[in-house]
Amino acid sequence: MSSQKSSSDPTRDITPLQQMIASCSGAIITSLLVTPLDVVKIRLQAQKNPFPKGKCFVYCNGLMDHICICENGNSKAWYKTPGRFTGTLDAFIKIIRMEGIRSLWSGLPPTLVMAVPATVIYFTCYDQLRASLKLRMGDHSDYAPLLAGAIARVGSVTVISPLELIRTKMQSERRSYQEMRAVVRSALHNEGWRTMWRGWGPTLLRDVPFSAMYWFNYEKGKAWLCQYYNYTHPTFAITFTAGALSGSFAAIVTLPFDVAKTKRQVELGELQAMKLSTQVSSNTYHVMKTIVAENGVSGLFAGFLPRLIKIAPACAIMISTYEFAKAFFHKYNQQNQRVTRLHPST
Repeated sequence: MSSQKSSSDPTRDITPLQQMIASCSGAIITSLLVTPLDVVKIRLQAQKNPFPKGKCFVYCNGLMDHICICENGNSKAWYKTPGRFTGTLDAFIKIIRMEGIRSLWSGLPPTLVMAVPATVIYFTCYDQLRASLKLRMGDHSDYAPLLAGAIARVGSVTVISPLELIRTKMQSERRSYQEMRAVVRSALHNEGWRTMWRGWGPTLLRDVPFSAMYWFNYEKGKAWLCQYYNYTHPTFAITFTAGALSGSFAAIVTLPFDVAKTKRQVELGELQAMKLSTQVSSNTYHVMKTIVAENGVSGLFAGFLPRLIKIAPACAIMISTYEFAKAFFHKYNQQNQRVTRLHPST
């Protein structure tokens, strides 16, 4: 099981297109595996505390958040409330039995449409930036993952933010995809181009520190585990473990910003549902002050366990699938290079 250390980067010969394919496969698999867990969680929450008409809640399946507007308490597949669930396993069984197995993936299409491209941009940019920064930073190259993770997250959040706002507007105003152009024109005409990036600030406050800490700890943890078990390259188990631990740590540290962002998202969604101006919405700092005033500092860490249970497996599945796909392409490229050397004419 032992092997010699290798100084070469096993992913250096992977093309950006192959990195994109690897991250896309990771995002799809993560969505497919994590979505049912959050569907069941939402159903159990709705059963205990039914969502009243006109209110909103945030549904997140590990890759992105969805703002859901409650119209009549029973119109969205993921929060029907039959009131007969006694626990998580019971909910899984009864949802499959009564509604079919497809019901466990309610809300998956918008994730595949939006979160998968965002994840592809994010992971591909991270790998490219990390490789470039490692060459430029010299003795400080250990901090390249931290900086690359932060920059890549700023880029992906900036690109996806307008699409997220459009989707939220379409959802709250019950518009079809064919009316997307009209939604964009209306938003630009009434509130200017900056409205397309509303919520960009609080999203960065949560996602950029998370990304920086996640990648820094992941690369350190992966290297330490490889050294401990004397592996040249990380195994699936090593990347899975390092991803889960680094994701858990980053999720705990950034939880206050996640709580504030969720509260602000819900507030904006409810204002839009009631056709009120969103200009009166509070900023992130004011939201955090309000939470502390009403519930104390502990209020900023509300939902600690559910977030941890969701983020840890999502991060682990995403990164281990991504690394596995990159290892596959690395091996594939090496084999092609050997064939080319042996048979140059082909």
